[in-house]
Amino acid sequence: MVVELSIIYDKVRFEEKVLYEKAQSKGVKAQIVDAKTVTVSTDSKKKDFTFGDVIMQRSVSHYRGLYLTACLEHLGFNIINKFKVAETCGNKLITSLVLAENNIPTPRTQFAFSAEGALETIRKAGFPLVLKPIVGSWGRGVFPLRDEETAGMIVEMREEDDSPLARIYYVQEMIDRPPRDIRCIVVGNRVVTAIYRYSAENEFRTNVARGGKAELAPITKELEDLAIKAAKAVGGGILGVDMMEDKKRGLIVHEVNNTVEFHGAASVSKTDIPGAMIDYAVKLAKK
Repeated sequence: MVVELSIIYDKVRFEEKVLYEKAQSKGVKAQIVDAKTVTVSTDSKKKDFTFGDVIMQRSVSHYRGLYLTACLEHLGFNIINKFKVAETCGNKLITSLVLAENNIPTPRTQFAFSAEGALETIRKAGFPLVLKPIVGSWGRGVFPLRDEETAGMIVEMREEDDSPLARIYYVQEMIDRPPRDIRCIVVGNRVVTAIYRYSAENEFRTNVARGGKAELAPITKELEDLAIKAAKAVGGGILGVDMMEDKKRGLIVHEVNNTVEFHGAASVSKTDIPGAMIDYAVKLAKK
């Protein structure tokens, strides 16, 4: 049986290119589909589309990917990752709640729903803290809060944002850790690779997209167990589980990424990351 795979994208990055090439090298009949060209209606049927046996949702836009995934699941397609997983991982507040419900160590995080509530929460918690948007990637809108004046300015700026999500405040403790975090790439029940991500100079965020550098990290039993537990908690699939090394508590999970980027990991890892992802998709298609 030749498996047919569609890779849905809205911006072709390194990851989509290597997934397509790897699928072809493994004998999978692959195509890449621009999400912006897809339309679906309540009358649509699965047979109206030529997406094959399994779909990898790789849209950069969270909402585009999320709602297109809902439509494709409605039509009966196998899709990686599922809508519920994307919905959970795409929202930091929901992710934090799910991690806490599953007894996964995670930074202490407080939520407020007005500027007044946010400022009161920040005053009571004390500094330093980190203020994050509940939806967003690549570290955009993430601010360290080191004093009350800065906190007030940033909250005021958020109040001027027209997005209703800007009124939801996600205030997290700043973890005392080395200047790095750990990105674990989980495929199904396996951690295929783990990397340290170091902050760029004069930057506290560790995102490779912000100039951070990658270095291979050992996959210890503790790290493997925690990454898989976190992946299962959000629904499983192909995920990026981000951890920090708290100097007092050890490993803690601070984020789980639904459309995981692995350009940085692939630059240092000897594991065939896209190959593991394609194998997982093929296995899902043959179930």
